[in-house]
Amino acid sequence: MNDIYKVKLTYYAIEQMQDIVSYISTSLLSPEIARGWADFLKGQIARLDFQPHRFRLVEEEPWHSEGLHMMVVRNFNVYYWIDESAMTVWVSGIIYGRQDQMAALRRMPLEK
Repeated sequence: MNDIYKVKLTYYAIEQMQDIVSYISTSLLSPEIARGWADFLKGQIARLDFQPHRFRLVEEEPWHSEGLHMMVVRNFNVYYWIDESAMTVWVSGIIYGRQDQMAALRRMPLEK
């Protein structure tokens, strides 16, 4: 079965992406790198439209029971839920890999 899913970002994930781009642009003084990173990340996220289950579920609770998946994109972890009834993937968080993932997940709203 080759079903194609819609891929959407929560407001929280959009805000995280904007914060990362802003940090790269202003703190690291690299707006071109920030744009390139954002384009690459968007492209990787868009690929969740096909077989989003290929990435593992988060092992820790309550996220495991909620069906939260994680995809690694370079130095970042992209967290997402799959809404099978709507054939939609909801990206809910983008977290720098060296951050405390559990603390960051606790701050992430459990919205789908």
